[in-house]
Amino acid sequence: MVATPTKSLTLSEFLALPETKPASEFLDGKIIQKLMPKRKHSIIQSELCTAINQVAKPLKIAYAFPELRCTFGDRSLVPDLVVLEWQTIEFDPEGEPTDDVFVAPDWTIEILSPNQSANPVIDKILHCLNHGTRLGWLIDTSDRSILTFSPNQTPRLYADEQPLPILDKLILLITPIQIFSWLKLGQDQTSP
Repeated sequence: MVATPTKSLTLSEFLALPETKPASEFLDGKIIQKLMPKRKHSIIQSELCTAINQVAKPLKIAYAFPELRCTFGDRSLVPDLVVLEWQTIEFDPEGEPTDDVFVAPDWTIEILSPNQSANPVIDKILHCLNHGTRLGWLIDTSDRSILTFSPNQTPRLYADEQPLPILDKLILLITPIQIFSWLKLGQDQTSP
């Protein structure tokens, strides 16, 4: 993330500003612009979103959204991947999801970028957990590990073929080795 030097703003003032590319987040009165995703980040984000939605969407259990702004707890965050359970998704009168999300995601997933410090990203995951998120993942492509977070539990590091925790209602067995196999474009991959 890149800090954008500005005067301290209110959340309302931030939300009135035009969107940026890459997205900017609002944390503790400051605007922080996210890093532009690199190729590995994009592959994992896309494949994980697809894997979750293949099992969650048909049964209307949940939906995974890439880069969805969630505003809650005096912050406005744009996690790399947000999973909202179906009952958390607000729909308009036409049956389409509303654009703005003012709740913590049920599951938040961040993918660490090269040369990105883990602590600010972990702080965002902890903020989500403190406001109702039930599961957080921090995916690190550099060492092929995934650090998971749950409320009132010690974070746990997963690697290789250990099944990862997912939301209770989802029937999805997924491991770090499967996730990182998606980076091997053009080769046989392990599917979830």
